[in-house]
Amino acid sequence: MKAIKLLPVLLLLVVASCSSVRVYSDFDNKVDFSQYKTYAFHKKGIDKVEISELDKKRILNAIDRELSKKGMTKSENPDLLINILTKEREKIDVNQFNMGWGYGWGWGWNPFMWGGQNTMASSSTEGTLFIDLIDGKKKELVWQGEGIGYLTENRKDKENRINEFVAKILEQFPPKAK
Repeated sequence: MKAIKLLPVLLLLVVASCSSVRVYSDFDNKVDFSQYKTYAFHKKGIDKVEISELDKKRILNAIDRELSKKGMTKSENPDLLINILTKEREKIDVNQFNMGWGYGWGWGWNPFMWGGQNTMASSSTEGTLFIDLIDGKKKELVWQGEGIGYLTENRKDKENRINEFVAKILEQFPPKAK
């Protein structure tokens, strides 16, 4: 009976953990990030990204919004060039539950559950978004942010998910001074 009461809580935790985005960033320690005030998108690099044009627009609009919040502006002669890269992989989870002889969890005995096993498989798509910030003058990578999380095909959820990815990645820019 306790297991039945805990099932909704367990499902809520599983759903909540799937909705999070894991974020990492790396940067050049020698760079003074306060010098960067303007940006532009690196068209040649972005054109090579193998996702739909609509998703590219969603990502670039989200980047625009987040950088505007940080006081940066678009420019024809930018301090930073912004490039993106995406990748995805299919994750398959297989869960096997044996209902065999001997001791197991729970109380009581059920004559309908003598032996056997139950196998469940599920798949999900895990996506990674990289946002590269390149010094406009030196043409060198100075900062890279990476967000990893589960993707969705639902259009409304997809837009929210992309906004979440970009916001969490760019939360780490500029890097905090030590």
